[in-house]
Amino acid sequence: MADNSSSHLPELRAQGLLPDAPRCVYQAGSIVRGWGNPTSDVDLYVITDQEWSGRVDGAPIPLGADIFHSIETYVEGTRCDIRYLTDAQVEAVLAKVSHEAFDSAVGEGVQLDRQETVLLEWLRHGVALENEEWLRRRSDELKASAFGAVLVQRGLNYADSRVEDAVGQMSIGDLESAVLSAHVALGYAVDALLASHAEYGQNPKWRARRFRSVAQSVLSFEDYWALETMQSFDPADPAAWVNEVLPVCRKISMEVIL
Repeated sequence: MADNSSSHLPELRAQGLLPDAPRCVYQAGSIVRGWGNPTSDVDLYVITDQEWSGRVDGAPIPLGADIFHSIETYVEGTRCDIRYLTDAQVEAVLAKVSHEAFDSAVGEGVQLDRQETVLLEWLRHGVALENEEWLRRRSDELKASAFGAVLVQRGLNYADSRVEDAVGQMSIGDLESAVLSAHVALGYAVDALLASHAEYGQNPKWRARRFRSVAQSVLSFEDYWALETMQSFDPADPAAWVNEVLPVCRKISMEVIL
């Protein structure tokens, strides 16, 4: 199903899982990015004018102050995760990352929950299976938005917080906690670096893939990977590894531009 998802739409429609006239049906996720494998799910978004009233699985899923519905099904042995959202919901999430919203946000900045973030991450790399015009228009709106700046700010804030944690933990000899804090800080800092180059994502399992897709001079892949996989970590001297990671996080924070 990874290569010809559109050919399965009639079957999904026959199962009552697709409306007759959606605003858009698009595929997203790892398969679209060329990162799929034999066990990958197919991720579909179905955009409608009205809230989906057909079959759903489980409880509604929170989307900011709203909710949406989803279902899991199988087509030719491949699992399909289908999410049903309205056009108005997508518009509302995009409005949260407008430049006006970003510039006027206070405190920690624009707050997006996980599902809102995933929606926008996948919108950028979606492939339309029906009604491409809707996806092109919304994708263009995303590119013109402050979404990248939102993710950069969030990543740097979280990274700085974990760096402070690691420093404090080191000061009292809590080296195990400092190692964990430093590793988390690295992940947030790298995510912010990638977001500054319009490579959005929050799932650590794809961080190396996303890193390789970006051309930047702040941190080489080899240096990143050595830190991510803790190649220089010595159990007899954990502080040395922490002191190797923290300057990298600080460098990213200084050089990345919102």
